[in-house]
Amino acid sequence: MLKPLGDRIVIKVIEDTEQTSGGIFIPDSAKEKPQKGEVVAVGQGKLNDKGDREPMDVKVGDTILYAKYAGTDIKMDGVEYKILSVKDALAIIE
Repeated sequence: MLKPLGDRIVIKVIEDTEQTSGGIFIPDSAKEKPQKGEVVAVGQGKLNDKGDREPMDVKVGDTILYAKYAGTDIKMDGVEYKILSVKDALAIIE
């Protein structure tokens, strides 16, 4: 598994299946990339000026919305992951 460094997080991208009201499925090529994911790993946090680690705003298991063009895409064992900085996490979905 991936272990992120510093203030980075690893998320598993959540694909939403889109279906029109008439029952037609919209292909992936016609959809925008998803901006929702589940946090699967969290780094230790950023070092501040005093040398202390700042606490992370997200934890493993959180579902988040992230910035549209943020992070680096990685595919492992057929599963799509994204590594991004915690500052690119916009909100936690509760």
